[in-house]
Amino acid sequence: MNRRLFVKNLSTITLLLNGKSIMGSELPFMGNAKPLLRFVIASDLHYGQDKTPYALMTDTALGHIKQMHAENSFDFGVLNGDLVHDNISFFEELKQKVDTLPFPYYVTQGNHDLATKEEWETAWKQPLNFEIKKGNTVLLFASTSNKKGEYLPPDLTWLGEKFREHAKAKHVLLFIHIPPIKWTKHAIESTPFVDLVKKQKNLRAVFHGHEHDQDGIKWNDGIPYLFDSHVGGNWGTPYKGFRIVELMKDGSMLTWIMNPTEKINAAELPAMEGASKS
Repeated sequence: MNRRLFVKNLSTITLLLNGKSIMGSELPFMGNAKPLLRFVIASDLHYGQDKTPYALMTDTALGHIKQMHAENSFDFGVLNGDLVHDNISFFEELKQKVDTLPFPYYVTQGNHDLATKEEWETAWKQPLNFEIKKGNTVLLFASTSNKKGEYLPPDLTWLGEKFREHAKAKHVLLFIHIPPIKWTKHAIESTPFVDLVKKQKNLRAVFHGHEHDQDGIKWNDGIPYLFDSHVGGNWGTPYKGFRIVELMKDGSMLTWIMNPTEKINAAELPAMEGASKS
């Protein structure tokens, strides 16, 4: 489908360009280019939370994601923190459900995932902090909590090393659960994090969970920080949703929220100034 027509036909739309909202008809650069990567990101399943239909909420989200994949495939998926609710004995049951996804998926630790490094890696077979390379795109995943459930910035020593290691990568995407800028009620303020990421010329976006009532995009130093509502839990947006992202070759992105059956909050994010078009 022509991307201009695609966006015009969304029922609820907010297009963000360098922090500004514009109408779809004013968007100058939408075309028919095939995405470099197409992925789904969901957070805050809170599997096991008492007095919530956590299994049903998870099954519903996974079912919609699988259906979307059958229609237009995803390269990978991300569960961005708070997979369970304070009880890691639910890891095994949840993983059995998530393992039915027909594409690779990656996970990050949130403040309700009360696991040690060893417990996390045993359950999910993934490190707390790790990288995945998709061609010339690098995905970085980092924990923002610990066994105590503390609100933390990611490991900045590790993150700085990865930024230096991948300074020549075409695109870098960062996935962390807790927002490191005090935009929202449950965020933290980490000036060292902000100082580090603003220097990264190939960092295209930072993705968050944690704030169940947030489903938009915030900007800082020209970097978009994207929120994805929530799959589970007992508070937040009135719907249970997740985000779809299409990363283009030039570093621009088309993204929207599924709520979970309708597309809302669509946005096309431009490539950062100076990004290569090759």
